[in-house]
Amino acid sequence: MLTKVQKWGNSQGVRVPLKVLEEAKMGLGDEVDVIAQEGKIVISPSQRIRGKYRLEDLLTRMPEGYEPAEEDWGGPVGCEAW
Repeated sequence: MLTKVQKWGNSQGVRVPLKVLEEAKMGLGDEVDVIAQEGKIVISPSQRIRGKYRLEDLLTRMPEGYEPAEEDWGGPVGCEAW
C-alpha cells in the first residue's frame, strides 16, 4: 500500500487503512509503540496496560510456575486490630 506523510497541525501523520489495522489486530484508540529501526519506522501494539483491563489478560502475562511469596508488613503502627 502506498501512502504519504502529511502535516496534521504541528505533527506529521500517516493514514493506515482499516484492513491493515485488522490484519495487525489493532483498532482505533489502541496505544502503539513507534520506533525507528534500521532506517524504517516500525509501529507495533503497546505492551503496556492502561486504564481498564481484564484479569484474564493480566494472568496470561504471568511467568509460568510463578509462586507468590508472603509479605511481612511489620507490626501495628496505629489502632489496627491484628
